[in-house]
Amino acid sequence: MKILKEVCEVSGEGFESLIGQVITVFCAVYIYTGKLVGVNATCIKLEKPSIVYETGPFNEKNWQDAQPLPNTMYIQTGMIESFGIVK
Repeated sequence: MKILKEVCEVSGEGFESLIGQVITVFCAVYIYTGKLVGVNATCIKLEKPSIVYETGPFNEKNWQDAQPLPNTMYIQTGMIESFGIVK
């Protein structure tokens, strides 16, 4: 059995590396997309967010059904399963 014995924290990775970019966040219930403008220990902040109801093929440029939300959104990091640049 192999055991990891050293843990290093690397700054500038994860959400920090994506600030200013349009990202997609797969959460426990919904999928959100928008420009990542803020990150802290408990939440992220998306500008011009949309909620994705139907993705369609992931190799397509646009989502099949993404509805814009009226305001900036905060998403709890505890609800996030995965994230990144998808489209």
